[in-house]
Parts: sequence; C-alpha cells; structure tokens
Amino acid sequence: MTDPTATAITTAHRSQTGTTGGSVSSCQVCSLKADHPGVVLDDQGVCNLCNLDFAEDLLVNYRYTSEVFTEFQQAPRSAGAYDCLFMYSGGKDSTYMLDKFVNDYGKRVLAFTFDVPFESVHAAQNIALAREKIPATFVLDADDDNIKLMMREVFNRPAPKKPGKYLDEKLPCVSCRTFFVLRAILMAYRQKIPYIALCADPQQILTMQSNVREIVRDFYKTFGERLTDTLFGGQLEELLFDEDENLPKIVFPFIAMRHDYDPDRIVEELRAKGLYQSSPLETHCTLFPLLNYYSFTNWDCMFYKLNAASHVRSVKRNADYDRNTFSIKFPRSLDLADVEERLGQVVRAIAAGEGDRDEHERTLVDLFQRMDASEDAARFVARSFLDMRSVAADLGIRLS
Repeated sequence: MTDPTATAITTAHRSQTGTTGGSVSSCQVCSLKADHPGVVLDDQGVCNLCNLDFAEDLLVNYRYTSEVFTEFQQAPRSAGAYDCLFMYSGGKDSTYMLDKFVNDYGKRVLAFTFDVPFESVHAAQNIALAREKIPATFVLDADDDNIKLMMREVFNRPAPKKPGKYLDEKLPCVSCRTFFVLRAILMAYRQKIPYIALCADPQQILTMQSNVREIVRDFYKTFGERLTDTLFGGQLEELLFDEDENLPKIVFPFIAMRHDYDPDRIVEELRAKGLYQSSPLETHCTLFPLLNYYSFTNWDCMFYKLNAASHVRSVKRNADYDRNTFSIKFPRSLDLADVEERLGQVVRAIAAGEGDRDEHERTLVDLFQRMDASEDAARFVARSFLDMRSVAADLGIRLS
C-alpha cells in the first residue's frame, strides 16, 4: 500500500527541486527547505536534522536535564516554603504536571503564571479551573509594558541575515517565553526556591537551554545590554556573578516521559478530572497569527514547520508510528507542502489587508482541520488570524 505521507513528500520535493520549474530544493525525508534557517542538505538531498548532525549536542542536554530531574525527585524537602516554583501557563502540559506534582508527588508548589497580555482566553479559563481543584499556591506576575517593548523590537527589526541559525524562524516566540522564564528565575532566586519546573514537551526540551546562567547570557546576546537592563531593571546581571549554589535549577518534568508522551492521553485525563476544556490549538496566545507572519515574511515557512517536519520524519522512518512527542499532533497523511503554501498566501493577504474576510476564514478553517483540529478549534484559531492587523496595531508592530 502506498504511504500517502511519503507520496506527499516526494511530490513536494519534486516541485521544489526544479523538476516542475521550482528553484528551492527540500529534504527528501522531512520536506524542510534547503534555505530553512539551520538546515543543510547533503548530496542525497537529506537534511542535517534527519541525519542527526545535532545528536551529540542534544544528548549532552538530555543527560544534564535527566540528571537535574533525578536530583529534584530525590531532593529532601526545601528549608523554605516551597520545593519548587512551577511555571504554569494553563496549557495541557503544565496543567497535567501541576496536578502530578501536587497530588501525586506531594511537592510544595508555588504555581507561577506570567500574565501575558496576549494570552488566549482558553488558557485563562484552564488556570481558573486549576485554582479551584489543585491545592497549590498560585501567584500571578505581569509586566505588560516591557514584554510589549521587547516584542516590538523583535518584530520591527530589519530582515535577518540569511542563512540564519536553527530556531531563528521562531525568534518572537522564543523571546517571549524566555522573558517570563527570566521573570520566574528572578522570583525563585529572591525567594530562595531551589528548583523551577518548566513543562516543555520532549521535543521542546531538546532545543531549550537548561542552565540559568546561560539563559541570561543568551538574552543579553539577543537584545544587547541596554535593552536587557531596561527590560529587567538591571537585575539579571546579579545572576551572572553569583555562586552556582545560589541559583535555582531548571527541571523539565517531561524528560521522564520522553518515551511515552501522548498529548491525546494527557488531554483525555485532564478532561476526566475537569481540568481542561479546550484544545492545544485554542490555548495558544493571540500572537500565533503574527508568529506565522514573522516566519513567512523572514524565512518563507509556517511557524510549525519544524514540528510538522519532525512528525513527517518519524512517520517516514516508522510505518507503525502512532504517537507524537510534540504538543501539537499532526495527521499521518498531512500534505505539509500544500498546507504551508496555502497558509502563507492567506497570512500575507491578511497582513496586507487584501482579500475577502469570509474566504480567508473558510481557507483557514479547512487548513487547521487538515492539521487535526476540530471544527470549533479551527474556527477559533482562524478568527484570531483575521484579527492579526488589529493585534499588530495595538502592539505597535509594523506589517509590510
């Protein structure tokens, strides 16, 4: 029987390598384009991600992350009020693990939520459910002015230099996440909380920095000393020069589930407990459309391209593959090249204020349903795309 995913990949590859007049080649395994940041094709047309060229660096990070999680599990009760600061977003992963930490592991948890000014209403609803049902201490942090200042800087920068580095197409999302991770680090540091739990899924763990000092250094490199000190009031410098034993350690709880992570099962368990009333797509922030705009404008790819390509890669290598290690699950038969092309056309048209709104909505609903969203979830996300220009105007982001 012909594998529909393999057929789609082959078709996409032929159309992009020049067989049908195109000019950009793409990986024969996962369909990542040769000009995707951080991607290099070998003589056989296979990219460095599929060839596991990053394997050594990733394994080093996995080993360190596993060691810290084991240390956390075996650590005696903290002398302070809390065993860990738990970064709680209202998404399925953090809700699932917060329930585990408090009710199964018996940890004394300070559940830290950064009130992102562009948070999804569904995430806020899930947080309200958790506060009712999980006996943790909840704290809400906010800094609207500075996070908006940082996001304006990211989006309004001149076009980045090519070919770029791995994850450059996700710079706005990575920057936003790092901003509130640093806020959490500072809170844990001030309150002498020894561990910070960050519920990245198994694939996200591979690419996330797990050392507090390195997170601070990377932020300085990205935004420079002047803006970084403005955003954090000069407090981050103290983290660079204090002793290691005084700095909190970051724990990635899902490292222990890297072989059996199942987003569908997690959602099912949470719904059975009354802790989750949405879908993973619906708990994305309202900047999700602008994240796609950034990726398409600067790198000619959709925001989830790396994640979808990873899923395609796994299916290609294992015909019996039936699980996903990333938060968003993609169908086996996804025609990634077609979805990406059509999504890019709609995103660019909306950004330019062109086209018919109803037609855009129909196209977006169809595309998100093809990416395994329910009709209600697909319509919810589609309408957030239609509001992209007003969100950009509110943040002071220029759309070209």
